[in-house]
Amino acid sequence: MKKYTTFILVGIIIVLAAVLIGTLVYLKNQPPQERAFQPIVTIAPLEPDSSQWGLNFPNQYASFLLTGQNNTDTVYGGSSGFSHLERDPRQVILFTGYSFSREYNDDRGHEFALTDVRAIARVDATTPGSCYSCKSSNNPDLWNDLGLAAFDSMPFAELGQQIDQTIGCANCHDAESMRLVVTNPSLEAAFEVQGIDWRDFSRQEMRTVVCANCHVEYYMVGDDRILTFPWANGTRIDQIYAYYQELAFSDWTYPGTGTPLLKAQHPEFEFFTAASTHSNAGVACADCHMPYVSDGAMKYSSHDIHSPLLNPELACGQCHTDVEYVTGRVAAIQTQVFTAKIAAEDAIIDAITALLAAAADPNADPVLLEEARALHRQAQFLWDFVSAENSMGFHNPEYALSILAEATNLARQAQMLAAQASGHPDLLQTGVYYTLDPVPTPVP
Repeated sequence: MKKYTTFILVGIIIVLAAVLIGTLVYLKNQPPQERAFQPIVTIAPLEPDSSQWGLNFPNQYASFLLTGQNNTDTVYGGSSGFSHLERDPRQVILFTGYSFSREYNDDRGHEFALTDVRAIARVDATTPGSCYSCKSSNNPDLWNDLGLAAFDSMPFAELGQQIDQTIGCANCHDAESMRLVVTNPSLEAAFEVQGIDWRDFSRQEMRTVVCANCHVEYYMVGDDRILTFPWANGTRIDQIYAYYQELAFSDWTYPGTGTPLLKAQHPEFEFFTAASTHSNAGVACADCHMPYVSDGAMKYSSHDIHSPLLNPELACGQCHTDVEYVTGRVAAIQTQVFTAKIAAEDAIIDAITALLAAAADPNADPVLLEEARALHRQAQFLWDFVSAENSMGFHNPEYALSILAEATNLARQAQMLAAQASGHPDLLQTGVYYTLDPVPTPVP
């Protein structure tokens, strides 16, 4: 009896295995599954007009148009386009000799990107086409036709004649598959330098990576002003600064001190991915800035991109049950970072004041003076890396505070060396900014 039972069990296993193999063979030979969503219209590759994409994805497009109504500020940021120079006049001093001392406004919503870049006072006849790189959904098609070098080197006004769309669908999506893609050739090149193929990222990772098409630190190389990300050594602040040091690159020289300075841009990607709590937990930028919403049975990612603080129940409540506690924590973190940021600004202004006096002293020790300039350069870049990042430190609080603490430390060292260089202890005065009357105003 036992012998027959064994034969029966073996027979059942063989039959089940045959059925499984047959099923797998059948499935393999079936035609590819069509997408659950059937498009109404076919979108041309790199189509710049987002309204065309909106015919297939009306909810996403309608929510994207709401970025044109974003004019609400949070405590430390927002989208009203306020002036950083008026809100914090210290920055007029910090950017003296550079165009950012003329006008430096906070970003508005994506719908305003093209309008705002054309209106800003820093744009003039020398502005290169590379300044359009993060402002238009025309860009992917233009990069494809012109190439990066021709796009970047073309005068801003001339290239602008071929641009009529603000940021849109083509900046982030492949038109046929709708998958998230890298469209900025400068980002592609930055990944290649690090030996990274962005196509290997998961979809969840891409919900952060596509933001790096624009929300990154960059500089412009050579006479053609080629947009370049300084990531050859890595994306952390010390690696980026080392990269600039190796090139001896600077954006401008501070008048009177002779310090070659760097202007940080908007390093949200580098900041968030530097082992932040949320990044380590697998959270993507889109989880908070483009949370999922529902329209009846339809669930989609809202493209009304703005601060999560404007809709915390939706943005934060996906993961956190006590939203009131979370927003309180955000407020505490941002206040702490803001306080540290102002302390760093005050220290840098004290260092600049001391350097101006020492540099004007013909008897100043040139070696000590050069060391003071080097410290000023590094301190100001570290401060600006946090200041220009659009979260008041919340994207990575520990990182922000450590950078600002080091910026303050370096600035105080610069001030002391400048005082030593000229032999004037009175240059160790602190709180210079608070003695100014009137406070600085933007340069006309």
